Amino acid sequence: MQKPRFHWIRAGIVIGGFLLLAACSSTTFVYNRLDFLVPWYVDDYVDLNQQQKQYLDGLLEPFLAWHRAQELPDYLKILDSVQDNLDRPQTPEMVAAVFNDFETAWFRLEGRSLDWLLDLGAQLSDAQVAELMEELWERQDDFEEEYLDRTDEEFYEESYENAKNNAHEYLGTLSDAQRDMLRAFSDSLLRSDRAWLAARAQWLTKLGVLLERKPGWQERVREAVAAQRENPSPEYRRVFDHNLQAIYVVIAKLLDGRSERQDRHLRDRLTSLREDLQALIAKGEVPAQPPVLEPAG
Repeated sequence: MQKPRFHWIRAGIVIGGFLLLAACSSTTFVYNRLDFLVPWYVDDYVDLNQQQKQYLDGLLEPFLAWHRAQELPDYLKILDSVQDNLDRPQTPEMVAAVFNDFETAWFRLEGRSLDWLLDLGAQLSDAQVAELMEELWERQDDFEEEYLDRTDEEFYEESYENAKNNAHEYLGTLSDAQRDMLRAFSDSLLRSDRAWLAARAQWLTKLGVLLERKPGWQERVREAVAAQRENPSPEYRRVFDHNLQAIYVVIAKLLDGRSERQDRHLRDRLTSLREDLQALIAKGEVPAQPPVLEPAG
């Protein structure tokens, strides 16, 4: 089975990426929080047999139909609201409202994905579950090596470069004042990697117990996922809230201070995204042989 590429999901995530200027922060916030619960990553972690691959294929079509019919039109509405608001003075509260809309959409996607993965999880052997957990812990080690070995200076420099690159994608060439603004923003961030990786390690430990798959395990996974989202550690929440507020503020300032040329660049970029979403909705069929997925985010 080839892994499906969710073009329409990627389109929404690309738009959401504009709201998450610093990749160091976005890692903590949405798209990698529960990356290992999204079913299109399963083949990266577990060798599925032919029957399991066919089962996964059978789950795919209704999932895609749901996302195309229910989610893509909502993405368009959010994008339209962004475009409509460009003629108004920007505030952090306006940016936060758009972010919350995309986060809500992501949670719906995450919930449907979890349903799918739990169905598949019931089909896995104990050896495959052990393989899954081993791969997840190896990925944790890779993340810790990549992120925790950085000095604070490296962290802030990477945050700045990521913020600058993301802003450039939507605004085009930045002025010296805008780059200075992004430098100040990046320097104001709290290191999110330590809190995120600590929370992720705690979750993996809990997940390993849940995947012993004792009676009622699927509902306990759902409850644990909800608790993980709704009741993060105080340190995780403190870092999350601080960095997210900084993102809202800097985006509002960048948008308010954009030049006429940057305004045209931004509107063209958003129009292109809108056309992509409309084309996907209009296409209206699930591909018989989905092409390979490139992980989102």
